[in-house]
Amino acid sequence: MATTIEKPPKANPAPDPSEEHLNGKQMSFLEHLEELRQRLLHAAVSLLVGAGVCFYFARNIYAFLAKPLTTTLHQLGVSDKLVYTNPVDPFNLYIKLALLGGVFLASPYILWQIWLFVSPGLYRNEKKYVWPFVGLTSLLFLAGGYFAWGLAFPAALKFLVGYGNQFTPMVTINEYWDLAMSIIVAVGLVFELPVVVLLLSIFGIVTPRFLWRQMRYAVLITAVVAAAIVPTNDMASIFIVWIPLVGLYVLSIGLSWLVYRKKRHAEEALTRGA
Repeated sequence: MATTIEKPPKANPAPDPSEEHLNGKQMSFLEHLEELRQRLLHAAVSLLVGAGVCFYFARNIYAFLAKPLTTTLHQLGVSDKLVYTNPVDPFNLYIKLALLGGVFLASPYILWQIWLFVSPGLYRNEKKYVWPFVGLTSLLFLAGGYFAWGLAFPAALKFLVGYGNQFTPMVTINEYWDLAMSIIVAVGLVFELPVVVLLLSIFGIVTPRFLWRQMRYAVLITAVVAAAIVPTNDMASIFIVWIPLVGLYVLSIGLSWLVYRKKRHAEEALTRGA
């Protein structure tokens, strides 16, 4: 005998695979491609706008990025002027700087476009994570970049330049740019660990208990990652990067616990209302 529920819940907090309903119509393959094209177009326009703004302030931005090196050179009593070997190098550098700055500036909007593309395939209770996802991802990426610029990179530069104090440093703007960006972007991406764990927890792939049990392996892996990011063998510089990574893993465990706690409360409320 079939039973009928007169007032079904609006959204199942722990949906069964058989309840695969989407909040909207099913999209064909071509409609998915068109949706992807629209999202990529919006992201590209935002990137160009951000790059245009950053190009206008390119000189100031580069002076800001070069501060860790120029400060170190000044402290060591040598010239803090960077050099270039090709007349077009400064202009090309400002172009690259504007593009990367545009990525940072437009990152919240770009991440929002990514979420809009994947959200039609999510349940209603999963879509409410859009603003925490965009906000936390942008905040952690910017925090990672600032941490690399303000702490990790200056410590590494002080060790490197000080170790070679018997020589005269002639650092080109392109060499410094490549080194600075590789470290800043790498640290910014590594700082996204809590967001990755949060998404995995939302979809039930990892649990707080599993993450806690892997703590010792996480400590080892973060140490290896820190050693790979820092361009020196200076233990102090590696330590400066390693400790925040361990802290991010602990934060990830806390976020995963909050997700599962909320899921459990929702399941209990659904059971009481059944």
